[in-house]
Amino acid sequence: MTTPLDQCLLYTFIDTAYLHGRDPAVVTKQLCDGGSDLIQLRAKNCAIDDVRRLAEIIAPIIRDAGAGLVINDHPQLALELGAQFCHLGQEDFSAFGHVRDVAPDSKSLKIGLSSHSPEQAQRAIKSGAAYIAVGPVYSTPTKPTATPAGLEYVRWAAQNVRIPWFAIGGINLHTLDAILEAGARRICVVSAILNAPNISEACQSFKEGLISARQTERKPS
Repeated sequence: MTTPLDQCLLYTFIDTAYLHGRDPAVVTKQLCDGGSDLIQLRAKNCAIDDVRRLAEIIAPIIRDAGAGLVINDHPQLALELGAQFCHLGQEDFSAFGHVRDVAPDSKSLKIGLSSHSPEQAQRAIKSGAAYIAVGPVYSTPTKPTATPAGLEYVRWAAQNVRIPWFAIGGINLHTLDAILEAGARRICVVSAILNAPNISEACQSFKEGLISARQTERKPS
């Protein structure tokens, strides 16, 4: 059974820019073994047929692990594969007025949206996003031209966003504590996991930090 979205904490990636020749099936299994709740397929410079082939490899592994599959940029492909989620950036979503316009023939596909400011977050929520990504918190090699939104945006999200949201951008084990202190309880991590010597152990370290923050939050004062 797939983890419900509101219980998802760790959002990781199969990003073709960070595979470095590794078998995507092996990396996917390592992400799952480490406790990833959501795994996004991100293949920015690949033809759609290549994205489909890659998705067909990793989808059964993710499904068997009880994690959620997120397809980046390609809602029609997400529908074809039976993925639970499709993620769109601000530029990709600009042609749509509401998330129901992204996949009008589907009642099951959930849309996640990137956001870089409170205004964008509010528009994403109003448009019906299932979740939003909040960031980039810090500068990140994944999007080198993006201006960091900073911890202030994380603090704003913690106070104002009621749908699931994930802090993203420059998150590693050195920055995790500051992000948790700012109020994040869900995170997206790309390079700090995919470049780690042991992917599963890296996932576990992040997941333990997230679980600990939630448990501390729930303890009576």
